[in-house]
Amino acid sequence: MTASSLLSQIKSVQLRTIRTAFHAILVIMSKPKNTKRKPKAPDNTIVVNKKARHDYFIADTFESGVALQGWEVKSLRLKKVQLVDSYVTLKDGEAFLLGCNISPLDTTNTHTIADPSRTKKLLLHKRELAKLFSATQQKGHTCVCTKMYWKNHLIKCQIALAKGKQSHDKRASVKDREWNIDKQRIVRQANR
Repeated sequence: MTASSLLSQIKSVQLRTIRTAFHAILVIMSKPKNTKRKPKAPDNTIVVNKKARHDYFIADTFESGVALQGWEVKSLRLKKVQLVDSYVTLKDGEAFLLGCNISPLDTTNTHTIADPSRTKKLLLHKRELAKLFSATQQKGHTCVCTKMYWKNHLIKCQIALAKGKQSHDKRASVKDREWNIDKQRIVRQANR
């Protein structure tokens, strides 16, 4: 074998490896990025009581079930509920949700009487009821509903032990929130 034929074989091998490397680079670059995206988790929240977070210091939260009628469940699917002035009362070893307004649908059955402001029974364990009862006996403490959401096929209600804020506390919390927003804006502008 002559040196020139050996040299031409080496060049052809190098050329083939360069072509395959170039082809591999093109294939990698043409692939769409993030092909395996995680599907977004569905939002299970039905309604959030923002006024409760504004008016109260939230101490402890509990998850409870709610005893509902069929038309109420259908209305909750369409998020036709208001928790603004709702609160929880404890009597005879049971918890009840008052002030929760569920608007009936236009297609509600005519045989049932749809009362939007009906008192709803909350389903809690005895230990949780005892803890709520002892905590609400203290001065200034109450129990409010902060959120309603779906958990699998069930509707759950998040209730919280709360202590009322005074007006100067509300102003301080608004001031802190606005300062946090300003800090984030300043940091964003500094990083540009």
